[in-house]
Amino acid sequence: MIDKEQQHKPEATKANLEHFSYDNVIVKNFAIATMFWGVAGMVVGLLVALQLANPIFNFDTSFLTFGRLRPLHTNAVIFAFVGNGMFAGIYYSLPRLLKARMYSDLLGKIHFWGWQLIILAALITLPLGFTQGKEYAELEWPIDIAIAVIWVVFGLNMIMTMIKRRERHLYVAIWFYIATFVTVAVLHIVNSLSLPLSFFNSYSVFAGVQDALVQWWYGHNAVAFFLTTPYLGLMYYFVPKAANRPVYSYRLSIIHFWSLIFIYIWAGPHHLLYTALPDWAQSLGTVFSVMLIAPSWGGMLNGLLTLRGVWDKVRTEPVLKFMVVALTAYGMATFEGPMLSFKNVNAITHYTDWTIAHVHVGALGWNGFLTFGMLYWLFPKMYRTKLHSLKLANVHFWLGTLGIVFYVVPMYWAGLTQSLMWKDFTPEGFLKYPNFLETVTQIVPMYMLRALGGALYVIGALVAVYNYYMTAKSGSLLEQEEASAPALQGSHKVKRWHEWIEARPIQMTILSTIAISIGGLVEFLPTYFVESNTPTITTVKPYTPLELKGRDIYIREGCYLCHSQMIRPFRSETERYGDYSKSGEFVYDHPFQWGSKRTGPDLARVGGKYPDSWHYSHMLDPGSMSPGSIMPSYPWLLEDEISVDDVPAQINLMRNLGVPYEEGYEDKALADLEKQAKSITESLSKDGAESAPHKEIVALIAYLQRLGVDASKASEVPLK
Repeated sequence: MIDKEQQHKPEATKANLEHFSYDNVIVKNFAIATMFWGVAGMVVGLLVALQLANPIFNFDTSFLTFGRLRPLHTNAVIFAFVGNGMFAGIYYSLPRLLKARMYSDLLGKIHFWGWQLIILAALITLPLGFTQGKEYAELEWPIDIAIAVIWVVFGLNMIMTMIKRRERHLYVAIWFYIATFVTVAVLHIVNSLSLPLSFFNSYSVFAGVQDALVQWWYGHNAVAFFLTTPYLGLMYYFVPKAANRPVYSYRLSIIHFWSLIFIYIWAGPHHLLYTALPDWAQSLGTVFSVMLIAPSWGGMLNGLLTLRGVWDKVRTEPVLKFMVVALTAYGMATFEGPMLSFKNVNAITHYTDWTIAHVHVGALGWNGFLTFGMLYWLFPKMYRTKLHSLKLANVHFWLGTLGIVFYVVPMYWAGLTQSLMWKDFTPEGFLKYPNFLETVTQIVPMYMLRALGGALYVIGALVAVYNYYMTAKSGSLLEQEEASAPALQGSHKVKRWHEWIEARPIQMTILSTIAISIGGLVEFLPTYFVESNTPTITTVKPYTPLELKGRDIYIREGCYLCHSQMIRPFRSETERYGDYSKSGEFVYDHPFQWGSKRTGPDLARVGGKYPDSWHYSHMLDPGSMSPGSIMPSYPWLLEDEISVDDVPAQINLMRNLGVPYEEGYEDKALADLEKQAKSITESLSKDGAESAPHKEIVALIAYLQRLGVDASKASEVPLK
């Protein structure tokens, strides 16, 4: 596993050996948590898939709707399943690579239980609608603070272990662990900057274009540095271990690491092509995204070529099967990502289910299969026994593989179907499918197949849980694994320039931080400080107090997960939705709500398109207004009331964020809210829909009716 340079060391004498032990208990705990939360997150994902196939699976219950469960699913899979799997692998591999016990058992326990409590907090708060409305970063500010604290505990334990190590050279896997720690810390802290209104409600300090850039700088690099770099570190440890072969190329691993962490951080804007983001930022995102294919495939090939000479074992050993498919899925996803960053390709795939397929190739194939393979290798080692059943492991492999195929192929098909139908015109020049719902009903069969694929994958995971359990039951856990190694002696003569970095964890940490900071700073600073990137539209005014309340409800219910608020400059979109979106429209949006997927139509210009009573009936029973709709109903909006006690505080907070409410307006805000609410209830009453002024449905209608109205007046007024 270690490169050839590290294999020829003088034998240590017995006199200078130091004896210590590796803690397998913490590894076992993280491994169990991995599968527990993994299955839970996958089951929620299966329910979400069924909800898209048939809205009946929303059960007309607020905390079980798609908009609330989808963030729970993504957080559970990313931070609970992959997160715990990453920690299990790191707590096993890091001490052995450094020939030192983890620095602090107490820090390890705080890390483990703190992380599980954070996951539990997400499980409780997200279905209740407590969310910041930012994809993959929905958790509210108290939980964000807890994440930062626990992440520092993890990093401190890891860095201090490196400092007290007995192996001078830092193996390549450790480089990726270091980059993961520093980058996730930076991403999380910057993207989570917000001002709290209450314990469960806060608003991003960024708005509109700036918030979009920060969010997808975070969102893309959460994939890069939480789902990719730590798992590349695990790949560099466990693939050579499972194959009993040294890593193919040490030089390639150096190029792979530094080029990957430097380039990756620039690529976030490719999620915002053709949007109101400045063109220069979009171009930067595209260029660096295309460049990413080189280091990504370098890592994949380094892993696959490590198996040279042992490919015959892949037929018989499930661990290697899982790892080969994981590396292949990583290669597929990292080829597809750069391709999707081309503007001509992105114009077809963005906002469609193609993106969902792309994400799940990585999540199910790369992260899922590498996790399963790692655990199939770990459990027999830790419990000093053989794997309970090779046959069940092979059954799991084929169930998981078929599950991935049945998941991603229908989603690719659905994505192409959506895009072609959205853009199709008749010979006379009219939209062929002007009713958006026509493009939804066509792909419902693909959603059913996707649910089948998800079910197969979940069944495979349950088979794995049984196999792991029976393996553990048949053996006994080696809680403290005895080891010995000589202490580091004196200074080390550097033979090659790169050894100056690779033998020094602090330098490695500092240089990694610099490498990942450059791209973010180059993109953020001009967007934030150069006013021409977000020119003001004089007709765009701050939201009224009632509209702010309605926007809170819109975010709480996860409407942004199915509806975009960004009309791209395509004829098909301007014909369907209205004039394309401008950056100045969103200057008061904390957070932005551009969305990343259209299961329903874009809402950027929905204001004034329908009467108030239409929205009322649509939220109560979507099928009554749009026959065949897969949108769930929201009857609680007609029953629950908004809280008006915090209206003055909300206005004051928005002013602190830069929204230009006049001084003293908080004293008049409640009266304005009452006036607008009364106007809407009178409008509803005329159409036979009765509602009290403080009902949530009234606030939501106020917000929906505002969308795009100010911007529609902008053509008469020049930008300034």
